[in-house]
Amino acid sequence: MLSPSLAPRVLVVFAHAMPHTSRVNRAMIDAARGLPNVTVRDLYETYPDFHIDVPQEQALLEAADLVVFQHPIQWYGMPSLLKEWVDVVLEVGWAYGQGGAALRGKYYLLSVTTGSTADAYHEAGLHNWPFGAFLPPFRQTAQLCGMQWMPPLILHGAHQVSQAEVDAHVTRFLRVLSTWPVVSAHETDEIVSSSRRDRVAPQ
Repeated sequence: MLSPSLAPRVLVVFAHAMPHTSRVNRAMIDAARGLPNVTVRDLYETYPDFHIDVPQEQALLEAADLVVFQHPIQWYGMPSLLKEWVDVVLEVGWAYGQGGAALRGKYYLLSVTTGSTADAYHEAGLHNWPFGAFLPPFRQTAQLCGMQWMPPLILHGAHQVSQAEVDAHVTRFLRVLSTWPVVSAHETDEIVSSSRRDRVAPQ
């Protein structure tokens, strides 16, 4: 549910094992930290040993109105520490199942980058499927927890885009964080920034 505050609270759950190698994710997170209503939770910085403080993470989620997953796509899914976080933090009886209503009514935004360009995500491309074919596990996780799914924010070809494209994507990210949920009513199924060159590269 939305907070009565004029600045709804945003929790960005950030998962990147090597953020120092990233142009796009690092720029997005650095910018998000400048917003007064945003809390950034850097999982790899906080839990290098993968020993997750479940009560602390649940408390952060309970305090948020919008939960953002920010990460590169790895093997068509999320980084391993974020998967561990989902497994242990989103407990039955708390996030879903009987009595599990802690996240109900909150908003969920998937904000991801890919190394491959958009051209690689079709039946004749490197990955054989449109990118949307890999999103159902994310969306079902949100729906199982009773969360409101927002249009995903996607940057394809993250290593190959120009600095101007990075800056534009960061601006788009900040706009979404600052204006939701109003912005979601005016977007299509995905908010996509993309380089068209069909190559695979770091993110």
